[in-house]
Formats: sequence, C-alpha cells, structure tokens
Amino acid sequence: MKVEKRFLDLIENIQSGHKITQEECAFLLQFPEASLESAITRGVADFMSREHFGNTGFVFGQIGFEVAPCPGKCKFCSISEEFTQFEPSVMCDEDILTAAESFTGSGDLFALALMSMHDFNFERVLHVVEIVRAKIPKQTQIVINIGDFTLSQAEELKTAGANGAYHLARLREGIDTTLDPERRKRTMSYVKQAGLDLYYCCEPIGPEHTPEEMAKQILLGLDYGCFQHGAMRRILIPASPLSKYGQISELRLAQVTAVVTLAALHCPDLRSIGVHEPNLLGITAGANAIYAETGTNPRDTEKETSGNRGLDISDCKQMLTEAGFENLFHIQE
Repeated sequence: MKVEKRFLDLIENIQSGHKITQEECAFLLQFPEASLESAITRGVADFMSREHFGNTGFVFGQIGFEVAPCPGKCKFCSISEEFTQFEPSVMCDEDILTAAESFTGSGDLFALALMSMHDFNFERVLHVVEIVRAKIPKQTQIVINIGDFTLSQAEELKTAGANGAYHLARLREGIDTTLDPERRKRTMSYVKQAGLDLYYCCEPIGPEHTPEEMAKQILLGLDYGCFQHGAMRRILIPASPLSKYGQISELRLAQVTAVVTLAALHCPDLRSIGVHEPNLLGITAGANAIYAETGTNPRDTEKETSGNRGLDISDCKQMLTEAGFENLFHIQE
C-alpha cells in the first residue's frame, strides 16, 4: 500500500520539531480511521508522547456532586433540560468527602475534578473546594468543572484551594448549545489570569464534525496555554436530537487523540493528554491520562456513573499498565 509523500513528509517534519498548522491538523484528520496513514499517525504520536512524558501515566478522578435539568440545552448532554431524565439532586458534604477520600487514599490520583452545573451556586462550589482541600493530600490537585465564571471568582477558587479548571468552547458551541462561545473563551482567559491550570479537550466529537472544525478547536486550546489537552467522543444518548448521527468509534477517537498529541506536545504548559472515556486505543495513540468517575456524568443516563460508565482507580491503573506505561503517578510521602 502506497502512502502519499505529503503525509510522510509532514510526519517526518513533526518528528523533527515542526509545529503543525491548522490546515495540516485537518489534513491528518481527513484520512479514514482504518487507513495506514491513521495507523502511522497513532504510532508516531504514541512514541513521541511516551518520550516526552517519560512513559508516565496519570489517573484523574471526577465527582459530579450536583445535577439538575440544565438550561444550557446542550444537544449532546444527558443533563439537558430538553430531554434529561434526571431529577435535581445534590450530594451531601459527607458523601463528597467519602468519595474524595476513596479516590485519593491510595496516593495514585494526580488530580480530583469537582463537577457542578453550568448554572451553579458559587458559594456552594467554594465550600466544596474548601472541605475537599482540607481532606485530601496537599499534593493532589483540585480541578473545577463548572459553567462560566468571572475573574474575581476564578481568584476566589484559587484561594479556596483549587489548582485548575476544565473549560472550553466546545464543538459547535452556540449551535448545539444555547451558550455563548465568546463567553466560554473569556472564562478560559480568566482561568489563566487567576493562575489556575487550564484543562481543555477537543469535544464532544461526533461523526458529523469535519476535520476543519476539529483542527480549529484543537489549536484553540493551545492558544490559551492548556495544562491538559485531550479528545472526547460524544456518547449516543437516544433522547438527544444528535442521536441520529450515531457516535464515532474508539479507533476514530484514537486517531483524533493522536493528532491532538502531535499538535500539543510543543505547548510549554502541557503536562498530560487525556482521552475520554478511557480506552486502550486512546492511551496507545498519545494519551497518558484517564479519568475515574463517580456521581453524575453528563455522558451517562444513570445517576451514579460509578456503577455504569465510570471506572474506578484500580480499573484505570490496570488499563495504563496494560498499555505499557512503565511509570504511574503516585504521591511521594
């Protein structure tokens, strides 16, 4: 099978340190997922990532501590008020702390994400950050996953004990959602201005998204200096209006993850690359970070994701080991 010269030249240039452009990113994404070009892209990304990160794998955790029908009306989200089956529910402090201790007790967790809703009670979020910060090891990072916030709120979150925030303008933001992509970007800038780490991702990827759309979103995170980049596929939720498109395969997700990797390794702030949901193909295509989850999961229709889609810490560690990661993050006493 013959591979076109333009592709081989680009891959060779990337290995030599070339920083890929948006057009080149889209070029790599236009090959079929089962093509030889895709296989080469995944292999090169895997090799370069392991070399860059010292073949070290990271486990992250997430606690979804609140759920309610969301007015953001994201067409890909199980919490959208237009079709959700969830009733409003809030985890009590005791349950949050029990989950946090379960995630962090072994010392294997790099960071714990605390997820609320797009519309959130800021004082409640601050309170949760403070009680979790007081409970878990000081070396374990806390990442906030909430809706848009101000610069002063970002600064308060940092003071309360947060280290980072997951935020982005998602694929077709403002089209498949009612949210303002420019406001989402402003929040990303506030994350950085407040001295928090920016956790970013190319998501939620569906079969209808073009290489050009994905390339633009991938590079946007690098423009903001993301601490973590990654790729996430949209999970098919039957009640969603986007269900007619289906979902991409794990192989396609791995291909996108590989392109994210090749684009992101030049970012000086980058510390890891994630793939969501965790899978072996993704962590052999450049990703070195996967998430265990409990509580609410916007990709799940079950109220408690740990009994359904969500993995636990031991599952994640085993997956990273099976993928050949020689070093797994562990807090040093």
